[in-house]
Amino acid sequence: MQQLKEFFEQGGFFMYVNLLCSVLAITLIVDRALFFLGKGAVNARAFLEQIRKLVTAGQLERAQRLCQGTDAPVALVARAGLSRIPKGEAAVSTAIEEALTDAAPELKKRIAVLWSLANIATLIGLLGTINGLIGGFAAIGKAAADQRSQILATRIAEAMNNTWLGLAIAASCMIGHLFLSAASKKQQHELESFALRLENLLSDIIANPPAPAAEPPAREREGRDREPPRESGRAARREERGERSDRGDRGGRRSERQREPVDDEDEE
Repeated sequence: MQQLKEFFEQGGFFMYVNLLCSVLAITLIVDRALFFLGKGAVNARAFLEQIRKLVTAGQLERAQRLCQGTDAPVALVARAGLSRIPKGEAAVSTAIEEALTDAAPELKKRIAVLWSLANIATLIGLLGTINGLIGGFAAIGKAAADQRSQILATRIAEAMNNTWLGLAIAASCMIGHLFLSAASKKQQHELESFALRLENLLSDIIANPPAPAAEPPAREREGRDREPPRESGRAARREERGERSDRGDRGGRRSERQREPVDDEDEE
């Protein structure tokens, strides 16, 4: 810790300016890394498959709640498309394009600043180096002969410390920019692919809407519950046969009664 303190004290004013640049660079790298490991870590294909299952099953509200559960860019795009399904295919396409336009800059946010900080840190380190050399040569001309070597060593240390810190910050910013840019391009490609597949999915749903299984009304179900159980087919057939036989017997009795008077007249 003491060596680090001496390192900055020997570097002079520009060392503290570069220290501020390093703090900004570390903050940006950590912020973007947390974004890509957090919100941006949602698997677009798996998320789209979940939406597909819910939408094809007619569970649009559950699909919307699934998208509301996260602030990931893919969820924002899906939420915009699902909310416009009742308005038609054109409205869905427009909503997805608008959401994609709004979500894409979030993937590139503050990454380009790292490249600028790398250049700025290098220039500030160079300024510290030049300042140390100028001060050293100026002090040599005015100092006594026995003090010149000490003053020159101090000024050269100031120059080298500024150069080292500036280059170290620049290298860190460039490495962070390299990895974050690669992650941003990957996420942007996945987001565009997700938006295209989602648009095709919702277009198919609008053209061929799913028919969810609707339950019968409550009154109809109560009526069914109140109906007495039907008898078996054999018992019903037996009852029909019995009714037919009873009707036949009654018809035969009526015909006999009508014939009796006729027979009496013939005998007379």
